[in-house]
Amino acid sequence: MLELRQHKERVENIQRQIIMQPTYSQLSTLCGGARLILLDANEFIPNRDFKNLDAYRGYGDHVNSYVRWYCNRNRKVEGDEWDKLYWQTYLNGARARIFNDYLLFLEHKREPRKMFYKPKIKQFEKFQLIESYQGMLDDKYDILCISMPPGTGKTTLLKFFHSAVIGWFPDDYSLFYSHSGDITRMYYDGVYQMVDDSLEYAWHDIFPDLKITSTNALMQQFNVGKYKPFPSLQTTSVGAKSAGKVRASKFLLTDDMIGSLEEALNKNYLDKMWGAYTVDALQRKTVDSNNNPCKEIMQATRWSTQDVIGRLIDIYDGNNRVRVISIPATDPETGDSNFDYAIGGFTKEFFAKQALLMDDVSYNCLYMQQPVEREGLLFPEEKIMRYKELPTSKIERITAQADTKSTGTDFFVLPVLIKYEGKDLYYCVDCVCSNSSDYEAQYENSANLLADNKVEDCEFEGNSGGDRVSLEVDKRVLEKGWICNISSRMTETNKEARIYQCSNWILQHVVFKDKKLYTPKEPYGVMMSLLAQYSTSGKKQLDDVPDTFANFALRIQRRKPRPTRIINSIY
Repeated sequence: MLELRQHKERVENIQRQIIMQPTYSQLSTLCGGARLILLDANEFIPNRDFKNLDAYRGYGDHVNSYVRWYCNRNRKVEGDEWDKLYWQTYLNGARARIFNDYLLFLEHKREPRKMFYKPKIKQFEKFQLIESYQGMLDDKYDILCISMPPGTGKTTLLKFFHSAVIGWFPDDYSLFYSHSGDITRMYYDGVYQMVDDSLEYAWHDIFPDLKITSTNALMQQFNVGKYKPFPSLQTTSVGAKSAGKVRASKFLLTDDMIGSLEEALNKNYLDKMWGAYTVDALQRKTVDSNNNPCKEIMQATRWSTQDVIGRLIDIYDGNNRVRVISIPATDPETGDSNFDYAIGGFTKEFFAKQALLMDDVSYNCLYMQQPVEREGLLFPEEKIMRYKELPTSKIERITAQADTKSTGTDFFVLPVLIKYEGKDLYYCVDCVCSNSSDYEAQYENSANLLADNKVEDCEFEGNSGGDRVSLEVDKRVLEKGWICNISSRMTETNKEARIYQCSNWILQHVVFKDKKLYTPKEPYGVMMSLLAQYSTSGKKQLDDVPDTFANFALRIQRRKPRPTRIINSIY
């Protein structure tokens, strides 16, 4: 193994010989140098010397990129010889256990429309998916947890990873674990094709000395290389009675242990799945051929805070050997799709349609990776009253209620409600709902809301500077030519108790817009999502929206005149 300084001297010596532009021979020599640098980099993994690992690998990638740039330019004119050298740079990385290079080289013979990885590079890099898988290979992490919406490629990426592990660690064996035999069968077929199909994939070019030596399609297992106690790839599912049949020495790969909404709604089933994971799946782990503990990759589409991946995230919170990646369907700030792949992606319009068709809780779980504990929901979708058109009767009152933002992720919430004559209902027609820290914008937006909707009176929660905010908003409303009776009131009761106390009144007296009348990303959509998510059994949840309506309920009840009772005198 050479020092990095020596590698650099060799590369620079070749580069000094270049007159105008590098020749094929010079680039080929540099490519060979990059291969040695990348292979030497892996010598630092056993001691977790990540500083030197990153330095060697970074320089090796730099040299590869230099060669690749010239090859890419010349192969368009000169042809096959330059094209082969271009792909040799990726083969260098693939053989040196660099996952990104492996993925690109493995599929380089495929038709572009059939490629899995290349059309998704932009999104996968943005969310550090490939970097995290690389961290598992480099021993930076022991456990990797990934949650993504359904159909976005997480299981297929796991198949590619497993095919690489089989070649990189031929003396070891890994296990794929999922909720059903149908899933494990598709997984087995997919990985087998990657390893076996030399017309579609370049696996044998990366690992020319390896081949499949045994298969068992019934057990969904196959082995690569010499005999081992257990095959290179094994699969099993929940309830498959796996004791003694399967083991994992290198990676335990768990994928989607919850298979349906019905299962996710069943607390007993969630507990059963946790038991299956801890008592069954984890017991299949052994140590690898170098006596290192088996690592875990757990991935899922989220269903509940109590699903297996959710419990793992809670248990290992703060552990820097555990990497957690959660990718929502759309960007929370822009609303753009996070999975608008170059080929076969999902547009923001697709996700908007899903949000319209599904209840807020289900959409937030499956697509936004924001699981909610459905047990204890105070404002379930089926109980929320909605309107498509406002009543035509005379307006009796236009009022508003404000909960001001304090710090962090708190929301500023200000709904406008209209009461019509003859109805004991309040129609929520507009709102401000934002967690922005731009207070001047909040003042301006609130004043516009009150003036535009001709709100007659509005109460601000006086806690956390709410009285000051009410004065700022009142001043701006007057500047806009409208008069609104704005007041503030301190709240003293326990927030959770207050919300629970008023939840039934809210469901019976507040009517919200039909879902077709707003989009998920506009303030009204954000407000409704936060209302629907609130649960008495939830943790670390945002309660600003339900608390705003709870304070509104208490204010309305305070204003109601109490019936007069006439008591006859005994005299």
